[in-house]
Amino acid sequence: MRLEKKATVVSTSVATVLVLIKMAVGILSGSVAILASAIDSFLDLTVSLFNYFALHSAEKDPDDRFHFGKSKIEPLAAVIEGTVISMSALFILYDAFSKIQHKQEITMLNESIAVMVVSIILTVGLVIFLNYVANKTNNMVIKADALHYKTDLFTNSAVLLAIGVISFTDFYLIDPILGIGISIYMLYSAYPIIKEGILMLLDVAIEEEEYQMIVDILNNDKDINGYHYLKTRAAGSDVFISVHIVLTPDIKLYDAHLIGDKIEDKIRKSFQELEKQAHVLIHLDPYDDTDINKQEDFF
Repeated sequence: MRLEKKATVVSTSVATVLVLIKMAVGILSGSVAILASAIDSFLDLTVSLFNYFALHSAEKDPDDRFHFGKSKIEPLAAVIEGTVISMSALFILYDAFSKIQHKQEITMLNESIAVMVVSIILTVGLVIFLNYVANKTNNMVIKADALHYKTDLFTNSAVLLAIGVISFTDFYLIDPILGIGISIYMLYSAYPIIKEGILMLLDVAIEEEEYQMIVDILNNDKDINGYHYLKTRAAGSDVFISVHIVLTPDIKLYDAHLIGDKIEDKIRKSFQELEKQAHVLIHLDPYDDTDINKQEDFF
């Protein structure tokens, strides 16, 4: 099982535990705050399950219907999760202003403190693990999941802080004030996740450093006379590359094919070091036809 899928299994398991303990304490104590937190954890559980199946589908081999595979499910899942985070932030913002207006108080403080402490401990461990996986794999789904649980960590910590302040000072406004701050942070953090996912769905070119890596390989190859029509796009951890290389007009097809294979292998190995899979399509040209052939390649 891929490390990314293991991460979604862990996050799903943690979310399940949080739902059970929060729901039990919320029902037994009658705490609205804990029940609301339990609903939020149930949302986390749903998203983590979705991420697992998204990664499971993304790693499937191409078939007769999906010739390039389903790797774009990863950025789609990131966009969905970023949107969920944004919607949650807007709800928290609305709830915070509602509490300020109606002066709603938090009840069952002792039970609330206990369950939030447990939630924070579990969430801290999960965030550390997800960040490790995200940094190692550079997977968008895991990045979004890490952000999701990080916002939960801030939310739970803010609730615990608010409960602590209220238990000593009766300053109930601290709860909605912290809620407003957290909601703004969530919106700010979700934006780059959504943006990156949308750009990938629109077939944005790969990062400049990776593009330059391909250029260096082509420029340093002594067996070609040049290249043109270099195009790239990314879909999750898959990178699609197409390029026309210029060879000597009288070269044998067999020799030209060997040169193309050599370049493909160099590019693939370079991306393997970045833990990405490169799919390379090389067109063999006997001369530079950029001025003659103006048609666009779609890959």
